[in-house]
Amino acid sequence: MQSSHLLLEEPIRMASILEPSKASFFPAMTKIVGTLGPRSRSVEVLSGCLKAGMSVARFDFSWHDPEYHQETLENLKAAVKLTKKLCAVMLDTVGPELQVVNKSEKAISLEADATVILTPDEGQEASSNLLPINFDGLSKAVKKGDTIFIGQYLFTGSETTSVWLEVSEVQGNDVVCVIKNTATLTGALFTLHASQIRIELPTLSDKDKEVISSWGVKNKIDFLSLSYTRHAEDVRHAREFLSKQGDLYQTQIFAKIENIEGLNHFDEILQAADGIILSRGNLGIDLPPEKVFLFQKAALYKCNVAGKPAVVTRVVDSMTDNLRPTRAEATDVANAVLDGSDAILLGAETLRGLYPVETISTVGKICAEAEKVFNQDLYFKKTVKYVGEPMTHLESIASSAVRAAIKVKASVIICFTSSGRAARLIAKYRPTMPVLSVVIPRLKTNQLKWSFSGAFEARQSLIVRGLFPMLADPRHPAESTSATNESVLKVALDHGKASGVVKPHDRVVVCQKVGDASVVKIIELED
Repeated sequence: MQSSHLLLEEPIRMASILEPSKASFFPAMTKIVGTLGPRSRSVEVLSGCLKAGMSVARFDFSWHDPEYHQETLENLKAAVKLTKKLCAVMLDTVGPELQVVNKSEKAISLEADATVILTPDEGQEASSNLLPINFDGLSKAVKKGDTIFIGQYLFTGSETTSVWLEVSEVQGNDVVCVIKNTATLTGALFTLHASQIRIELPTLSDKDKEVISSWGVKNKIDFLSLSYTRHAEDVRHAREFLSKQGDLYQTQIFAKIENIEGLNHFDEILQAADGIILSRGNLGIDLPPEKVFLFQKAALYKCNVAGKPAVVTRVVDSMTDNLRPTRAEATDVANAVLDGSDAILLGAETLRGLYPVETISTVGKICAEAEKVFNQDLYFKKTVKYVGEPMTHLESIASSAVRAAIKVKASVIICFTSSGRAARLIAKYRPTMPVLSVVIPRLKTNQLKWSFSGAFEARQSLIVRGLFPMLADPRHPAESTSATNESVLKVALDHGKASGVVKPHDRVVVCQKVGDASVVKIIELED
């Protein structure tokens, strides 16, 4: 299982680049989030997506109704049963998203240097010189010279379907703009982004709350992707709302950073959220192009040292219509991995793209190659240095388990956990081998009935790099006698053998609690 680790800082024999990669049970340590839509909602395609490496399914409520998404989710559940591959569910909120209202859904041609009026009068018909929008406060928010971008929903940056506008004047509630490039707007939904302008709308809209309290509660969503997060207060408000929605107090909140305001409050947002999504599409409009890479590297570093999952978006846009990514995109995916990303999020590529399964497979292969040259040694030293001394008990155990696994060239780290925290801490140190997180369910009661926890914790590790969950038998508690621990360990090892992760004579590092003590042990497997 253990691949010979290359380092980019050392000379590589060029011919070795052409050697085929060894097949592995886990396509890559980096996870893939797929946005489900018209091209990726049949049981057959979803089964292909899961086999190709998708571990989180994103349901985007910016378009279509809950019934449509429910059908897709039922098909996903069927695909999970068929493939025996776990998949977590992410609900993506609409938030303060501005949209062009095009009821006829006809293509709209816009010519460079002509003018177009943006109006809040949604009853008007969309045309080449008038675009109705779903927000009546735009005229108060913009001024002459401001930049506005309009593109097909989940735009891919193709200038033929996206348009840049410059505000020339404000007339009452209407905004008159000069068109900067010739384009044809096609598709059912176009979104509008006003560069570096604050939009006075709530981050969690009433529509979002309605969807969460009905669809979200019914389907026990694992992640809430909070669109347009601007302050830590947005996250706290969403968490307070989730805490009153049945089982959703366990749902993790991933803050989407998509504008300058979110960037300016990044540190406080990171502290409040469970993870971060770098929405490079919208951010790329607010930021000058030459600054995007800098934000990505700085943000990923901050997420890594905080031990919180970071997700990068907009990587292989051209695969929406093509079977292969561009060279720049392939390099971009690899750089996201080398920068420390936990997961890659695919939007238009899987939602409406022609090749959803092939896209997931291609991205997974690029991630796996990049992981081979990830400088784990340097990363480990930097993380330990950042944590400082004295370390907490758990942090010390986690870093020791990773150090031991690398020194003895273990094929896998097995971690017993009930909350998932210990396993996430181990993954934070980016071991070069997979971490098998054995989640031990806990029995709990609300005075009316008994239930087991653990399923949320298991699925939520599906977005963390290098972490692969399995749900243990609830009869074996996480802190228990050596006899029951041995039986759970045997189940975990059997699972590892069956999936090809461990082989005879391999070494395995085990991290578990025995009584009050945490133990790291090294096991050598027999025939």
